[in-house]
Amino acid sequence: MVSVRGVLLASVVAVLSLLLAHLYNSNFHFRLPGIISRHHEFDDVATIPFTQLTADNPSLDPLVFASMLHFGFFYVQGIPNYNASQELDYLKQFFDLSEADKMHLAVRKHNPANSNVYRGYGPVVGTSGTQYKELYNLGPHEEEEEEYPSGDLTLLERVRVISKERNRWPETHDHLFNTEFRRVFKKGFEIRRSVARAVIRSIGRSLGHPELIHRFEESEFSTLGLRKYPVRTSVNEKMNSVYDDVTLSELEHEDSTVTVLATFSNPGLQALYKDKYLDVPPSGEGFIVNVGTLIEDITDNNIIAVRHRVKQVDHLRYSIPFFFNPSFDADISRSVSGRETAAGAANYGIFGEWMMDYLPAVEPSLLQDNLAS
Repeated sequence: MVSVRGVLLASVVAVLSLLLAHLYNSNFHFRLPGIISRHHEFDDVATIPFTQLTADNPSLDPLVFASMLHFGFFYVQGIPNYNASQELDYLKQFFDLSEADKMHLAVRKHNPANSNVYRGYGPVVGTSGTQYKELYNLGPHEEEEEEYPSGDLTLLERVRVISKERNRWPETHDHLFNTEFRRVFKKGFEIRRSVARAVIRSIGRSLGHPELIHRFEESEFSTLGLRKYPVRTSVNEKMNSVYDDVTLSELEHEDSTVTVLATFSNPGLQALYKDKYLDVPPSGEGFIVNVGTLIEDITDNNIIAVRHRVKQVDHLRYSIPFFFNPSFDADISRSVSGRETAAGAANYGIFGEWMMDYLPAVEPSLLQDNLAS
């Protein structure tokens, strides 16, 4: 059962968070210059300085908590040695590569000659109504501990190997591009991982459960995703929202764990707030951070997994989400208070078991129905 102490602590933190978040944003104006105007519904979404967040400044915990509780996301700005324009440039260069160069990196669903299942390239799948994007996934691994199994391993053992797939980097004739692309996005991965770890530590402190971060020590499945959303050339009913019939590039959904998102100056992202989808101001030179349903559940529903979507725009759109996941063997069956989670009730004990079903469902254009098939 959830303890009375835990409920009271969360309630006190929530009230203080609202007050402090208002004072903080009113007095210091950590905002996105030129992007967000006053009197916007998301004016009170917190914007947190990177250096203070990653330094575990406890005075920021109420601001993070309040934004996560009431909006489901916040912004991170002021990131030293981070160049969003450079990332966007290399992202565009990657997707402008020849089809042969990209398909050399394609996941096995799209190139049966390759062994990589999740890390790598995925082309646009025009028949998928739920998604309309071209993508490329990177992870934390440069060397695989073992080759993709051909023997009689269990499904869970196969998925464990997939979680540790090495990255597939471009191997074009332009050696400078190859080198710089790899440098830029390895650095981008590490910056975002430091943000995500700091967010989990902050949430843990706010809830009186600093041990929450221990569930993320390995985080093997964590992924940096390069995304290109082309303009649709045709429309079918699968592409329209059942909520309000808006044509979408990415249907309404909640994420699973921690997402650190760069949308640059691109519009299109919308979040559900007070039963209405509203435009989320772009991330500019920083990131948008939100949590998903698994974190919401593990934290006893003290913060929310914001439902969001990407509406179709009349031009190419680019973004880079980073998904920070628990360790493969992390217990997801119990919340921080010891309550059985929805995952636990569905007989998922560890994160790896849950990912076997989750990933194919949310990445249908990239993965087979069976993650290890």
